[in-house]
Amino acid sequence: MVYNELGKTGMKVSNLSFGASSLGGVFHDIREAEGIRAVHVAIDNGINFIDVSPYYGHLKAETVLGKALREIPRDKYFLSTKVGRYGKNGVNTWDYSAKRATESVYESMERLGVDYIDLINVHDIEFQGDMPGGLQKVVDETLPALVELRRKGVVGHVGITDLQPENLKWVIEHSEEGTVESILNFCHYSLNDTLITEYLDFFEQHGVGVINASPLSMGLLSQRGAPDWHPGTKELREACSRAAEYCQQQGYPIEKLAIQFSTSLNPRIATTLFSSANPDNVLKNIGYVNEPMDEQLVKDVQRIIGDQMFVRWKNS
Repeated sequence: MVYNELGKTGMKVSNLSFGASSLGGVFHDIREAEGIRAVHVAIDNGINFIDVSPYYGHLKAETVLGKALREIPRDKYFLSTKVGRYGKNGVNTWDYSAKRATESVYESMERLGVDYIDLINVHDIEFQGDMPGGLQKVVDETLPALVELRRKGVVGHVGITDLQPENLKWVIEHSEEGTVESILNFCHYSLNDTLITEYLDFFEQHGVGVINASPLSMGLLSQRGAPDWHPGTKELREACSRAAEYCQQQGYPIEKLAIQFSTSLNPRIATTLFSSANPDNVLKNIGYVNEPMDEQLVKDVQRIIGDQMFVRWKNS
């Protein structure tokens, strides 16, 4: 496993890391014991960064992860969670107020069974962008609340997450230098879309570390195919399906190529998050990272995706 420093945080994180959204049954129902074992397998095989959110499974992911972490020494992992996006009784809710952000951190720590959080993020800031106060509220209210918790030692570092990299850039530009220490962006450093690379110089100039998520582009780059809820266009889904079929014909699963692509080509991206509640899949993905990538197959796949490369969608 390769370890990279996340910006200027001092955290050296594994280049492949564990996204715990799957523990909340976000993609499909899970067996809790198997999900807990998946976390243990990840840590035992060199992964040292875990990301979760109270939103995933509407508290379930944090709850299951907390059970898994009870059996793991605290110095074996860095833990990241989020504030701002929640859910209850199957209904999505958002609250980016300073009061709710502060409360949420303590609630997360209780569910997770820890006494501090290494990285706390404002979750999916584009949703606040559509609400009164817009992204300015994240700058004026949410982030200062988290910075205060950082000052108190409750959290180690502060970050922001979003699908749209331009929103991440805007918040960094409008915040006091050093407020935002990392960004998490998803589906923009994968086989079908490398948009985030256009922003790497900016993030580096501001000392902001980069976390990439969803190397399978939320299921687009998989043999199973994108789930019904995927917000991508019909044309994009079909193009990725053709690419997956081609990879299968070559005896090289597209999941393997996608994981390798997202973890091997750009050292300025500190880590890439994948999510699986299946211990066997965790081991398989770690194995992929340690094998050489077929660069010709990357070119073939991107040619098949063709004019659907860089096709974007709105978060949901």
